Amino acid sequence: VIRCRAAVAWAAGKPLSIEEVEVAPPKAGEVRVKIVATGICHTDESLLEGNFPDTYFPVIPGHEGAGIVESIGEGVTSVKPGDKVIPLCLPQCGECSFCLNPESNYCLKCHVSQPQNLLPDKTSRFTCKGKQIHHFLWVSTFAEYTVIPECAVAKIDAAAPLEKVCLLGCGFSTGYGAAINTAKV
Repeated sequence: VIRCRAAVAWAAGKPLSIEEVEVAPPKAGEVRVKIVATGICHTDESLLEGNFPDTYFPVIPGHEGAGIVESIGEGVTSVKPGDKVIPLCLPQCGECSFCLNPESNYCLKCHVSQPQNLLPDKTSRFTCKGKQIHHFLWVSTFAEYTVIPECAVAKIDAAAPLEKVCLLGCGFSTGYGAAINTAKV
């Protein structure tokens, strides 16, 4: 178990509170990541206002980030400790019909299909003050360490500057996609 700091939202409409949290080790198919850089998105604001579906409090927000793999659970093959990664708020299992379709990025494991307030085994790896803390979109980048399913991390180039690429998990890709696909810019 790693003890670290995290920004915890204890209730909707309340300010974030910096807390010491415990982060359990990854289970099978999971990756524990040291978050080096994170971004703030309007989706996080919607979460804090209580306007994001399937959200349970207390929760550690954040879904844009970049970090370094600290440890891996049994069966993880796509990353190893020391790899740089970007957490994916839209997971990519690589196997479902949506992942195999070049015109889609909504994996059947994404929050549109199932809540991501707990990990796939329906448990949390976060505790604080003896209470279970929920995950946000499986990634919770407002913590110094987080545990994420393997399908929700992407290995990146070792030379990538984490403070810049942290936006690729949501902000840049959402803005670029909106400009190219919707606005046809």
